[in-house]
Amino acid sequence: MVLHYLPERPEQPAGDASSPAVARAGFVVGKSVGNSVVRHRVTRRLRAVVRTELDRLPTSADLVVRARPEAAAADSAALHRDLAAGLDRLLGDRGSRR
Repeated sequence: MVLHYLPERPEQPAGDASSPAVARAGFVVGKSVGNSVVRHRVTRRLRAVVRTELDRLPTSADLVVRARPEAAAADSAALHRDLAAGLDRLLGDRGSRR
């Protein structure tokens, strides 16, 4: 998986309350991962894994997780390990978790 991280989302115009006060995550699972059933399964697994790690991000952060074709054959534990390792690299938390 590939992670794209924006530590602080851009300032919204005054009066626009659409920006939540929590970190957000988005997912990109392309056709190279598999057919629609496989892509949706990968997205569901990624969503569950990211939900457990989202508290590590600042409340103003955005994270985009892009699945690679290998994600189709990976189980949730492998996806969780990959995500945790990627976040460790992004956030500079080497060795602080796991």
